[in-house]
Amino acid sequence: MVIRRSFWRAASSLLVLFFLLRWSAVGAQKLGASPWQTLSGDAPVVIANGGFSGLFPGSSLDAFSFALIASSTDTISWCDVRLTKDSIAVCLPNLKLDNCTDIAYNYPQGKKDYLVNGALTQGWFSVDYTMKDLENVTLTQGIYSRTFRFDFNSYPILSVEQVQKQVDGSPLWLNVQNDIFYSQLNLSMRSYILSLSKSVIVNYISSPEVDFLRSIVAGFQKSKTKLVFRFLGEDITEPSTNQTYGTLLKNLTFIKTFATGILVPKNYIWPVTADLYLESQATSIVSDAHKEGLEIYAGDFVNDIVIPYNYSYDPLAECISFIDNGEFSVDGFLTDFPVTPSEAIGCFSHLNKSSLDHEKPVILSHNGASGDYPDCTDLAYSKAVTDGADIIDCPVQVTQDGVLICMSSINLMDDTNVVQSIFRSRISNIPELQSTPGIFTFNLTLEEIQKNLKPSISNPNPDVNFKIVRNPRYKTAGNFMTLSDFLSFAKDKALSGILINIENAAFLIEKVGISVIDDVISALNDTGYNKPSALEVTIQSSDSSVLVKMKQQTKYRLMYRIDETIRDAAASSIADIKKFADSVAVNKESIYPDTSYFIVNETNIVNSLQNAGLQVFVYVLRNEFPSQPVDFFTDPYVEINTYVQGASVDGIITDYPASARAYKRNSCRNLGNNMPNYMKPVQVGGLKQLVVASAQPPVLSPMPLLEDSDVVEPPLPSVSPVNPSTPTPPNQGNASAPANQHSNSSILSPVSSMMIISVLVIIGSLLFF
Repeated sequence: MVIRRSFWRAASSLLVLFFLLRWSAVGAQKLGASPWQTLSGDAPVVIANGGFSGLFPGSSLDAFSFALIASSTDTISWCDVRLTKDSIAVCLPNLKLDNCTDIAYNYPQGKKDYLVNGALTQGWFSVDYTMKDLENVTLTQGIYSRTFRFDFNSYPILSVEQVQKQVDGSPLWLNVQNDIFYSQLNLSMRSYILSLSKSVIVNYISSPEVDFLRSIVAGFQKSKTKLVFRFLGEDITEPSTNQTYGTLLKNLTFIKTFATGILVPKNYIWPVTADLYLESQATSIVSDAHKEGLEIYAGDFVNDIVIPYNYSYDPLAECISFIDNGEFSVDGFLTDFPVTPSEAIGCFSHLNKSSLDHEKPVILSHNGASGDYPDCTDLAYSKAVTDGADIIDCPVQVTQDGVLICMSSINLMDDTNVVQSIFRSRISNIPELQSTPGIFTFNLTLEEIQKNLKPSISNPNPDVNFKIVRNPRYKTAGNFMTLSDFLSFAKDKALSGILINIENAAFLIEKVGISVIDDVISALNDTGYNKPSALEVTIQSSDSSVLVKMKQQTKYRLMYRIDETIRDAAASSIADIKKFADSVAVNKESIYPDTSYFIVNETNIVNSLQNAGLQVFVYVLRNEFPSQPVDFFTDPYVEINTYVQGASVDGIITDYPASARAYKRNSCRNLGNNMPNYMKPVQVGGLKQLVVASAQPPVLSPMPLLEDSDVVEPPLPSVSPVNPSTPTPPNQGNASAPANQHSNSSILSPVSSMMIISVLVIIGSLLFF
């Protein structure tokens, strides 16, 4: 027990020291008068639910400490008050201790049944234990999809008084959830609260029970303590009145007799459809509450769940919609991740959304706005432009009839419904391109693609434990664009440039008889991009021979994409890159390597490349929370900010240009030493150091150094005539692979092909129907 407590004290001290050294305390920024539509006219408040419970076990010392360090300094600490057998009030995020502590390990026979608001509830309850009994019980993360590694830090259960000392003058919010339950066991929450208020300043007290608030309102009439009635689900019955919370919502005049504010689930304000999209408009509840003189706080803000698809997995955009929509503003947020609403309030509200600049960081789309619409479609490109991308990109592929088309993959199975089409039999195995069978763009003509196939939205999911889908209403929306269409589309848009990505050039020359490079140059010339007044053109490739040839024949900018995850680059390899490229794209992990979602350190790759005069772009940034290490708090803006302010990259390649543009517009970018903590880059590797040794994530395998041999490629072959493959009529067996194909690249046998087709049809039916 002594060892566990010693570690807890040491870890907590380390956390505070570590982050205070990195983030000197800066108050929430008041950047002039803002037209806040709150009841008071002040900025909304941030309420940290059990502290920073999105990361640490809720109501733990480090959760409370970290919330105050990493978010607004006036963040309110929320404590769910529970009573022990000896009437000690403790902060616990759940009535059942087995959902938030290791009590089942300490007291394996302690499970009991209780009636809670008329419902039989089974588990371990604080009312069966004294505070001394709970000394060996430690807090754990109650949301199992979050990291479990801090559970081993042996955080003790804290009394309300201990939490009050820990927050040290910062606002405190006590939530009393089950007064009737405690009363049945002869424990008085009312007596405790009234007694506590004589010695401790409590800024807010909330409860979902009418009678409890009515029983204490007289004791706080001359106090600055705010009493808040908490609404639960609309169909749930409030135990004091036997009315549903939906019914009580219609009688705010009654609520005003015992409360100064209300706390509601966020969907009371912005209702959500069954398929997780926002309803067409918000309800009138905020204005109704304000007219009644009630403050209104919104709850259930969590970054690591699927939020309505309208927000494009951007939790900050969700916060903005509750405080900066031109019609209303809630008075505060209850959140597990207090960094995000702190950013929204302090730096992202009331911005001039018409402002546009093309300075650092440069925003480069990844297949258009591919987080919202299928890759490389007209809808994806239109949204990328509307969302403020500086550069939009076209990865070129070749059709059977030699037309260049923008598609994210040479394999149509990756981004279309080809496995559900009449062309599913045109499957072939080409090891030069990939290890698995595919149906490739050069197996179909442009007309066959455009008339018969639908695009399919990309669905990168780095963690199989999360079922992430993108914008399902529009998962097959949009039209394919040829390179010529793309070039014409971009010409009159508010862009700084375009990027064309060329891959598989040598294969297409040898096997298909098409020089993509020559055709790209011709298309650029035909549409006037070779003129000085045109948008800047960048050619990207992971093949140095493509860029070498482009440098010989054009004056376009050239970007070398490093596919490997590397720790750094040898000086000689950088010298080689300098011969043919102006910029380099490196993946996220090459800058901030991570293991089991914990960042290990920061490599030197950005400095190495920039010191050689090369611009550095990082790819691919995505809003989905499983794509981010825990160090970024499942907040895409923390990730962007760390790469921009911390690693000093020149540009970001993203599926969500809107979030990157919002970041560039934020009002805190140029505050220098006055930058609030929540807008400073995170301390890289800091969270990993706070994990006890026995729970450390696995050691990351050494990453390689980029060598000359990784960069230098043989020159591209010359183009020679190749007999084009002949498309097979629908439902008549396998299509021919490109002529002169090596024997090990032959098409699949009929049996193998039909087995694969059957599997593909099943997969396709799940994706498209």
